[in-house]
Amino acid sequence: MKHTLLCVDDEKDILSALERVFRKKYNVITANSAKEGLELLRNNEVSIIISDQKMPQMTGVEFLKASIKVNPKPIRILLTGYTDIDSVIKAINTGEIYRYITKPWDPVDFINTVGNAIEKYELRKELVEKNIALSDALEELKSLDEAKNNFMFLVNHELKTPLTVITSFMELLKETSLDEEQELYTQRISKSVQKLNHLIHEVLELVSAETGQVQLNFQKISSKVLFEDIDIKYIKPAKYKNVQVTQDIDDIKLLIDKKIILNIIDRIMDNALKFCNKDSIIQLSVKLVDQENYKAKVSITNEGEAISKTVIQKILKPFTLNEETMNHSKGFGLGLSISQALLGTQNSSLEFKSQDEHTEVSFLLDVVK
Repeated sequence: MKHTLLCVDDEKDILSALERVFRKKYNVITANSAKEGLELLRNNEVSIIISDQKMPQMTGVEFLKASIKVNPKPIRILLTGYTDIDSVIKAINTGEIYRYITKPWDPVDFINTVGNAIEKYELRKELVEKNIALSDALEELKSLDEAKNNFMFLVNHELKTPLTVITSFMELLKETSLDEEQELYTQRISKSVQKLNHLIHEVLELVSAETGQVQLNFQKISSKVLFEDIDIKYIKPAKYKNVQVTQDIDDIKLLIDKKIILNIIDRIMDNALKFCNKDSIIQLSVKLVDQENYKAKVSITNEGEAISKTVIQKILKPFTLNEETMNHSKGFGLGLSISQALLGTQNSSLEFKSQDEHTEVSFLLDVVK
């Protein structure tokens, strides 16, 4: 579709000359006065305005200024003689005019100038469209945030309530005389209820962290104190694979939410125990790595099959399961997603290194200055 040029001049010969220069490539509409030009601008989609400077009632600069109120989108070019250069330069410097062309004009230079102006017009139009698209995307994001909040309300009130009722009646059933088959059924129902309750808890924790609704309680605590019971906690699950849990912890004063960090460590340790080799070692390490910015690095390293970057990206997304990677383990695929979201509340994030049958999951924490 051709772009439209609006040419305004009180001399008809000039308008005819402009039409001859540009009619092959553009739609050219002409006006014999500023008033007529403004009227045409109101009723046509114009890309470029070319106006003579010396016109009765209204100069070219005055007309182009007035045209901005009618339609600010077109690119404006001024035709002028050398005697008007000072006033024209002033107008250009205030940003109302793209360029001026002196009479008599060089046809090649004029055509190139208009071509460049068309490019500028298209770029400006594209920018406006992208800004609109970005605004729409922002509104969509706001809607998604609102949907998350509504989802939390739904989960809390519409799912927990019937589950509570089911659990209550299950307890009543267990107090009655049940045959062997009925006991099997009640056990399976109870297990499913527990699984669904756990999923609800995980989803609520994820959404709460992502929507900034987690209540934070920052405190100063020694890394030695923070992880003093870690060995005891994982003796039983580690024994299943004959895995040894070791520590290499510097005594560093951390500024953290203790509950959140221990939650994250539990989730990372759970994954390490699931995917590590039998008869291997899992090491928890806390080291001061950035004295200038007061950061400590917490890392958990396990021995096992290396994980590709593609798989790492997948397992960080909620509800993603990779059966080969996860060794057909059971779960919702939320553990690391929740850890990542919770770390956001501590101004940190998970980092992965996986090579030579060693996988390290780490994150940075603030150190007390």
